[in-house]
Amino acid sequence: MNVRTSAHSARFVSGSTMRHVVVMAGTGAIGLMAVFAVDLANLFYISLLGDASVAAAVGFAGTVTFFHVAISIGATIGVSATVARLLGAGQHAKARQVASASLIWMGLVTIVLSAATLALLNPILNALGARGETRELARTFLYITGPTYPLLAIGMCTAAIMRSTGDARRAMMVTLTAAVITAVLDPILIFGLRLGLTGAAVSNVVARIALAVVGLYGVARVNHLVGRPRIGRSWRDVKPVLKVALPAVLTNLATPVASAYVTHAMARFGPAAVAGQATIDRISPVAFALIYALTGAVGPIISQNLGAGRADRIRETVRNSLAFVLLTVAVAWLVLAFAQNSLIRAFSAHGVTATILSTFCSWLVASYVFVGCLFVANATFNNLDRPLLSTLFNWGRATVGTLPFVAVGIRHGPIGVLVGQAAGSAIFGTMAMLVAFLVVRRLPMEDCARLAQRHANEPTSSAVSVPGAAAGNTIAPRVQ
Repeated sequence: MNVRTSAHSARFVSGSTMRHVVVMAGTGAIGLMAVFAVDLANLFYISLLGDASVAAAVGFAGTVTFFHVAISIGATIGVSATVARLLGAGQHAKARQVASASLIWMGLVTIVLSAATLALLNPILNALGARGETRELARTFLYITGPTYPLLAIGMCTAAIMRSTGDARRAMMVTLTAAVITAVLDPILIFGLRLGLTGAAVSNVVARIALAVVGLYGVARVNHLVGRPRIGRSWRDVKPVLKVALPAVLTNLATPVASAYVTHAMARFGPAAVAGQATIDRISPVAFALIYALTGAVGPIISQNLGAGRADRIRETVRNSLAFVLLTVAVAWLVLAFAQNSLIRAFSAHGVTATILSTFCSWLVASYVFVGCLFVANATFNNLDRPLLSTLFNWGRATVGTLPFVAVGIRHGPIGVLVGQAAGSAIFGTMAMLVAFLVVRRLPMEDCARLAQRHANEPTSSAVSVPGAAAGNTIAPRVQ
């Protein structure tokens, strides 16, 4: 075992928790912002083609991809929570075994899911409301990018593993590398070779290959948390991960389900409305990269302090995370409100598309306070053995907090759809945060230590594999 790596693994059990939140969220956000800025630039290039059907096709393709991203994020939550908890308890060898087994299982599961998605692509797009040329363009895009979903999942998982050790800088480099590649290839393929939407799809494929390769190198060669796979023991090693990952996957699936319903509602108002929704979906991750990074940032901090029996630091982390959300949304709201006219011109938006974009920048950005509350609450529940609470609140938001509100809003046009979605988020984000505070308030230090000990004794293989034998984001929701 690498002594230096082990000695510095549990770095979150001391020092300022606010500093840990800011550093982890900040470094994570830089990587996410780079990826999503390129994704936004991708849509910008496509908008220059002057065809609303192409922009709408990107929106439909993004909704399908969102399901795969949500599943991968749920799985990485389980990996991150388990590995960080073991590192916090000083069990580096077990953490390494869990990380290795998790990557194997994630690869196998996403291969099956990708094949199923491609086989059912036509009925999926029909259910979303895609029609005519827009449907054909979305199908072409997904046939090119769909087979690389496993690479996207592996890249996300390796970044989560590195964040679990506190190596936020290297986790950031995973996404930055892919972002740089995409930034270079997009204009060349879309305009230089005149491939249009197909060029954007090819660029995504190359970026996902880079995600997986750079991520695997970081966890295997640098952090020494992945070694030669031991297939016979992989199920026993991955069982502790599944206890958190399965509820987390169910939780995360709620968001794309709600998004699919909103996209279906927008489709009633034509390609221009779907294009407006697609533009918002690419502006918001850039504007709120710090918010999207919070789930991956807060989780390891809570888990390491759980492993160390520090209930006081867990409570402090949750409080500081909420303060961080409020400040981040206030700044982003101010910037977007002043920049809205420039954004409308940049994306050649007019009519319904421009109205949607203006309403979002002027008022609806405020609803991200409640989205941030939900993210912090999810990280708290998942890392304190309350994953079912995450499932409850996320599915509540996706069903009771979306369907009736959007159904009422749809009577008032596409803006009503967006307002209805924001109202549901406000209700469930507030409730989730209140329950999260209740959970950490009732976590005495002795109970925290017992909970950590129970997880430290989870059955995992005791053998240590040889470092570096493996070949070689968290990416927030909505990556193409």
